[in-house]
Amino acid sequence: MEDLKIVIGKNLAALRKKKKMTQIELAEHFNCSDKAVSKWEQGATTPDIETLKMLCDFYGVTLDYLTKEENISKPEINTKREKTILVNQITSTVLVISFVWMIATIWFVYPIVFLKNPNSYWLAFVWAVPASMLVLVFFNIVYFKRRKIITFIALSVFIWTILTCVFLHFFFFTGEGARLGLIFVLGIPIEITLILWFMLKKKVA
Repeated sequence: MEDLKIVIGKNLAALRKKKKMTQIELAEHFNCSDKAVSKWEQGATTPDIETLKMLCDFYGVTLDYLTKEENISKPEINTKREKTILVNQITSTVLVISFVWMIATIWFVYPIVFLKNPNSYWLAFVWAVPASMLVLVFFNIVYFKRRKIITFIALSVFIWTILTCVFLHFFFFTGEGARLGLIFVLGIPIEITLILWFMLKKKVA
């Protein structure tokens, strides 16, 4: 039997390739260097027990799985479990976003039905958009390997919708729409910064 470090390393490499991730992407996800990932997979070093546990959770396998030599050539053994985890993660994300829109709906309906006051409560739905984007960014970090394109789109939508929310809020409650329109100018440097950040991170990866 091969050395345990090498077996663990080969299993880790096989699982990473199955997820179609590079060593750099995996290192970024676990806040370590790609050199550390390379050493793990070569069997030169073994991750500490806490990191091993996180790797097992990430790949949807057990610690015992990583130590079995026969699993090296068949990492697909846990495919069904991985799909179930992914479905649960997506469902959790959609559920929380749905909760945000449910609150917006209550905020809109309650004043009309019980207070007989329909004034501008539709803005709740506008505010629900940036709130949903923040939820998406959070779950993207927690669940979806921090996919940069998702983060970029969500943050970009967040920037412009939050500015729209502020504009509409003050427009309807103060009537100063003309001057407040300049608030959208703030979005330009912020968006440029976001684009440059996205390009930089993409290039590094």
